[in-house]
Amino acid sequence: MMLVQGGSAVDFKRLTYFVAVAEELHFGRAATRLGIAQPPLSRQIAQLEAELGVTLFDRSRSAIRRTQAGDALLTRARDILDRMEQAEREVRRIGEGAAGRLRIAFIGSASHGVLPELIREFRNLYPDIELALSAMNNAELKTALIERQIDVAFARPALEDDEIRCFPIHEEPLILAVPEESDLARQDRIALADLKRETFVLYPRRPRPSFADHIIEICKKEGFIPASEVLAQDYQTAVSLVSVGVGISVVPRSVSQSDRHGVVFRDYEGFNPGTAISFAVRGDNQGSIPATSRPWRRNSRAGSGRIWADQAASVCRVFMRASASRKKGRKPSGCSLIGKWPSSSMTSIVAPGMALAVRRASSGVQVRS
Repeated sequence: MMLVQGGSAVDFKRLTYFVAVAEELHFGRAATRLGIAQPPLSRQIAQLEAELGVTLFDRSRSAIRRTQAGDALLTRARDILDRMEQAEREVRRIGEGAAGRLRIAFIGSASHGVLPELIREFRNLYPDIELALSAMNNAELKTALIERQIDVAFARPALEDDEIRCFPIHEEPLILAVPEESDLARQDRIALADLKRETFVLYPRRPRPSFADHIIEICKKEGFIPASEVLAQDYQTAVSLVSVGVGISVVPRSVSQSDRHGVVFRDYEGFNPGTAISFAVRGDNQGSIPATSRPWRRNSRAGSGRIWADQAASVCRVFMRASASRKKGRKPSGCSLIGKWPSSSMTSIVAPGMALAVRRASSGVQVRS
């Protein structure tokens, strides 16, 4: 590698040779340190002096000394070589997926439950990867992913497009959010079919079809369409409207992990297909995503749903590969448990770490039945 300055070119190898001689002040010891013979070393230093047009060492005495030019170059050469070594380490870490920047977007309701713990565990495992996080609705997630404005997305329930690959990592039941002062908050059992006269706060308002339509279809399964509907743009607004008595809302169980003044969360009896958080990447990620028929089940007392631990482990691998590929200016090419990965040791750390994050994120949710 050459450093070009003012029409002259300095080889990084020659700088290394120069630093060795400048520090040892003895060609024999410097040659031994570098693992080369002394004559080639002497020639390299002479060529360096010729290229720079200066004398770097005073050889007129029995012991060589650095000239003022040699002192100046030693300071600069050490800095240059240190910076080069640092750059090489940084580039290697980025290439291995252990450093870089990853753009993650998620549906607002994913900010409860598994996602925060997953992100926290990821940060603990890979502190040198910068995570850029943003909340979007499903339509925005799909557009941003296709247009490469983001690297990965967490959607509810999924993103459907030929250019996107999507698979579930967490499934949970639906529950009711009811006003704290309402009669429903004091009932021990609530049947969904008995709520046909209630005002349902649905979200999002747009785009449609959406989670709102999913809830309407659930109501239809119970033999009714809500008598009154209020549309909110996101789940935070919906829960806020519930808190002031506007109506009731059907939400993912993980939403109940955050206390909200004026709102009580209740299980309900009736059709409950649940809802899933899915992880999405662009379709040009060509790796195979494994399916599993053995979902990891939570402690039955906590009971908020199922986690696909094997797939969750692969999520972290996709994080790493997407970050490395984007830094290299090419399309991500591996998002699965199958296919080449930077190092087996990294894989052995990442997979259990992600599984741990998922388990921790899905534990301890308590909802009164």
